[in-house]
Amino acid sequence: MKAAETEALEIMQVHPSRRLPNALLRRLVQVVLDGEQAHLRYLSLVLADHATVRALNRVYLGHDYDTDVLSFPLSEEPGVVEGEIYVDLDTAAERHAEFGATFTQEACRYVVHGLLHLIGYDDATPEARARMHQREDHYLQTVGLR
Repeated sequence: MKAAETEALEIMQVHPSRRLPNALLRRLVQVVLDGEQAHLRYLSLVLADHATVRALNRVYLGHDYDTDVLSFPLSEEPGVVEGEIYVDLDTAAERHAEFGATFTQEACRYVVHGLLHLIGYDDATPEARARMHQREDHYLQTVGLR
């Protein structure tokens, strides 16, 4: 990761017991940025628990339920990533086996998913969801997680 982009990526591991390697997260973010030809202005990546992500989901989106990842764009400038991603590590821990994935693979999928949202992807239709899933698989494979 370039020096300026290293400073532009803030990783906060706020979950009380679960962690992901910061080096892996930095590499994953860089691979997605490079692959999507996007520039990182600022990204706050927060690895949290059910309570934190659910509270944000309720307050900001009006949804009172657990979710795997939330993305909050701070800019809509094309090709520029500026925003916040909140990953629910509890959801990854609970659901990874259901998808034949490890905890790390599932949590990293959420990171990529959130980042793709900030880049401009949506998952409002089955076709768009399939496209995002394909991109997630591609980037996870690129960093050796598939």
